[in-house]
Amino acid sequence: MSAVGRLIAVVLFVALLVPGVLLARAWGLAAGRRAVAAAGVQFAEATPQGRATLRRQAAHGRRWRSLGLVLGIAGVLLSIVAFAEASVFLWIPVLAVGLLAGVLLAEVTRPRPRWALSAPPRRPRQNEQISGWLVWTMRSVVLAEVITAGAMWRAGDLGAPAVCAVAGVPLVAWLIAEVALLRLLARPLPAEGADVPVDEALRTWTAHLVTAAASVAALLPFGTLLLRAGLDLGERVGEGIDIVPVALVAGGFSALAAGIAVAGFLLSWLRPIRSTEPALAG
Repeated sequence: MSAVGRLIAVVLFVALLVPGVLLARAWGLAAGRRAVAAAGVQFAEATPQGRATLRRQAAHGRRWRSLGLVLGIAGVLLSIVAFAEASVFLWIPVLAVGLLAGVLLAEVTRPRPRWALSAPPRRPRQNEQISGWLVWTMRSVVLAEVITAGAMWRAGDLGAPAVCAVAGVPLVAWLIAEVALLRLLARPLPAEGADVPVDEALRTWTAHLVTAAASVAALLPFGTLLLRAGLDLGERVGEGIDIVPVALVAGGFSALAAGIAVAGFLLSWLRPIRSTEPALAG
């Protein structure tokens, strides 16, 4: 029975790593979708309004992301003042929260493009900008993270300040992401012309950036909570092999790996959209 139990534990561990792999694969496919949107800009000669919009949007994003970096550094300094040498474990999370805040605030506050809008107004569907599977995965992870934090607080494994931090940050990130996605759906499409691919690329960029940022803000603390809960249960003495700690540890590793993978895509997508000479010119 011991050998069978170990086999079940190994199979369960591997099976629970699959969702993280599938999520990373889905974001890899999203990179292709963004590449197509960026290529559409290169195949059309942007209007003066389109080029000015791209420059304005790029400068807007840089300003807010720089502010996020400043906020992260300020948070690190405050943690040093408050916790002294114990704050060394908070530096990376606090800095990451500041950077993610800069990304989210940059996208949710993007100014409206200054070009002619369609008449009558036409609005896009969300699946034209980003896969619905990615959006609903973001929502599901945020919900699971909040439920897990609440359960650990009720069990006495987390204090109230820790729960406010690990649950509050993903919730705020999710709310900002939802507002940004709603703005994309509410803004009318541009009139027919070369501004259409520029508008499509900008919407695709924003949708993927806010969804990725909110997903990272939820996946990393969610994985950490699962990993801690699994290790705590694993230290308890019991008879036979308990698959619950194995499941929690596997789920924690899966969430952390997925969060790191999505963060990698997010960092590579911060470059602004550029319009050069049309690819078919000449």
